[in-house]
Amino acid sequence: MFKSLFAKYVVAFMSILLLSVLMILVVITSIITVYSEETKLELMENAAGSTAVYLEEQLQKTREISLVELIGEREREIDTMLQSIANHREDLTLILTDTEGEMLLSVGSECEAAEAVGAIPSEWLTAPSDEDGTPHAFSETEFFGTTHSVLVDSLYDSEGIECGKVAVCASAALQTDLLRVLVKTIANAGLLILIASMIAIYLISEKVVRPLRDISEAAKSFAAGKFDVRVPVRGRDEVAALAVAVNNMAESLDNYDAMRNTFMSNVSHDLRSPMTSIAGFIDGILDGVIPPEKHEYYLQMVSDEIKRLSRLVASLLDLSRIQAGERKFTMSEFDICEMGRQILISFEQKIDEKNLQISFECDEDSMTVIADRDAIHQVFYNLCDNAVKFAEEGGAFWISIRKLKNRKVLVSVYNEGQGITEEDLPLVFERFYKSDKSRGLNKSGVGLGLFISKTIVEAHGEKIWVESEAGKDCCFNFTVTGE
Repeated sequence: MFKSLFAKYVVAFMSILLLSVLMILVVITSIITVYSEETKLELMENAAGSTAVYLEEQLQKTREISLVELIGEREREIDTMLQSIANHREDLTLILTDTEGEMLLSVGSECEAAEAVGAIPSEWLTAPSDEDGTPHAFSETEFFGTTHSVLVDSLYDSEGIECGKVAVCASAALQTDLLRVLVKTIANAGLLILIASMIAIYLISEKVVRPLRDISEAAKSFAAGKFDVRVPVRGRDEVAALAVAVNNMAESLDNYDAMRNTFMSNVSHDLRSPMTSIAGFIDGILDGVIPPEKHEYYLQMVSDEIKRLSRLVASLLDLSRIQAGERKFTMSEFDICEMGRQILISFEQKIDEKNLQISFECDEDSMTVIADRDAIHQVFYNLCDNAVKFAEEGGAFWISIRKLKNRKVLVSVYNEGQGITEEDLPLVFERFYKSDKSRGLNKSGVGLGLFISKTIVEAHGEKIWVESEAGKDCCFNFTVTGE
């Protein structure tokens, strides 16, 4: 039913606001009702008490006359006195009766209605006082035609004999009007708060929903293979952080897609080129185009191309095994220094061809490490192969093996040459990446060697990194756990 975020916010806020307004209304109404009732009762008690005290004092002064005679003789004076008492509240009505309930005098807002009746109800005469002597108060709906609160007190003559009643009546209309105004005021305030809340909800939800909508559209573009779409980043909140993460993911996907395309292009070229060369050489031998004395030379070239294909297929198979998690490592102890010497000797011919200035540095003649021997040999050999391949003619090439703290051994392979550009440094260990896009220097690889090396080193819980200055030198480093 409520599918949009805005609708959910509106329902939630309206529910909270409605409950809050109702709670406030109930609490305030209860407080005002109780306070109003207590105040009115206190005022009625004071009015009844003041009237009784005044009349009883007058009866004390004139011991020989009754209440009826007193009112008959001094009606104007008593009326004025009672009127001043009744004026403390505009809806008060004071009624004086004899012991039989016959009305003797009435003043206040409902005096005409009271005089028209002529006598108070009989239940008013029999109304008992509370245990503490407080006059009894109750509601009456028929006497004046509207709801009134009534308090009845007795009058006593000079001998302590009951001689009459004083009834104080107060209309409930003022309290009802007050509650009506209160409810109206709270309702209007709640309506204004609701309007303000709706505006605030719209602004807040729009601020949240807009970037989410942009992220949703970007995700649809990613699903369609369009990785160049970016989400606008607004602010610094959690949604902005999500937009940044989505943009980073898109950039990674874009780079991955570009590297994959480059990889496919490289693999296609590296597969097609040797196969074309092999087919051409063999056809030339079979057709007699290549003379017999040249057969050995061209067969050697065919052999080299086949080895190149073999290296390519081996790298692809190795990558496939790594991605599938099928390659397992067997940890053993071996001498990393001896491995370095053997690898260095294996590059003797290539080193001589480039007239490289070599150096081999090791903190100790023998340094034992714990790792998968074949895997570390693959990493070590690959780094040396790259170093020799990209070293400049007559440049320096050296291997350094040093002990570090915490039983770590650092292996470094350095060469002077073209180096790696600053923009290529973060990418050299990515799969499918090949910095020599022109294929001018590196014709034997497809950009998988360093990715495989990184995967092997990290699988051992170690680190591999590169330091380079473009056009000057390059140094690859990796760590391995020592004995």
